[in-house]
Amino acid sequence: MTRITVLELPGRMASSAAITHDVLATANRVSLAAGRPAPFEVRTLACTGSRTRAPASGTDLVIVPGLGVDTEEALLARIAAPDCRRATHLLANAARAGASIAASCASTFLLAEAGLLDGRRATTTWWFAPLFRRRYPEVALLTDQIVVADWPVATGGAAMAQMDLMLAVVARFAGAGLAKACAGYLLLDDRRSQAPYMAITYLAGQDAKIAKAESWVRRNVARDFTVEELADAMALSPRTFARRVTATCGLSPIRFVRRIRIETARFLLETTKLPVEEVARRVGYADGSTLRRLMRSDGQRSPAAFRR
Repeated sequence: MTRITVLELPGRMASSAAITHDVLATANRVSLAAGRPAPFEVRTLACTGSRTRAPASGTDLVIVPGLGVDTEEALLARIAAPDCRRATHLLANAARAGASIAASCASTFLLAEAGLLDGRRATTTWWFAPLFRRRYPEVALLTDQIVVADWPVATGGAAMAQMDLMLAVVARFAGAGLAKACAGYLLLDDRRSQAPYMAITYLAGQDAKIAKAESWVRRNVARDFTVEELADAMALSPRTFARRVTATCGLSPIRFVRRIRIETARFLLETTKLPVEEVARRVGYADGSTLRRLMRSDGQRSPAAFRR
């Protein structure tokens, strides 16, 4: 049996905590119904300050539901608060004792503060990605991933990525078959990317030059142009432009342009009756097959799915 401690902080997202307990309870029920032992023993630990005790000895996994913050200022204030500083120490100590650690959304910052993500792959809430990169340069951040399971540490993306993270936990500690059964009982879809939900305008707006580049791409989206031409329009060298796009949006210049083209295509598919071939031409692609391939590879659905 895997012994799990759910570390719940004041101000946590109620939905994230509920999802954690619901998925683990479902895994136990499904397993018992099949005549097998329950795979998880779950404890809840409230982290409220200096009096908070450490996770029980023998804990195999500590899970941290998402923090309920939505701005950089609120997040920075939150992780500096005494209860979060205490949680950071608890996580570091639990990891040293051999426990695995999992967190999603803004709680991934606590793992990074504890040094648990240095030299590892991780993900986080997509709109906090620029702050995460600046603050934790030693972490290989994969912004568009919903879950990055780099065990013994696993991280999830924004808010409802806690569902995906919990299925990864079930698969890791109780088997892929049970994780699939839980997904079926709870009607959870197989989601692999945050990309369809990432607002490129929001990310680009954090750097004036990149915001200007985004506007330039949208004005020129129907024609073919090079990254060098785009960088020159911003009065930047291609190297400097690439560095700033990556720091701001977590994308290479080519993927930055592609994301804007696909976002524009999606809007046209959802709001007009233009044929897919015409939509492709209006966003700078020679034919509909290219648009279909790129939309799928970027974590989106097919053009036909948006049209429906």
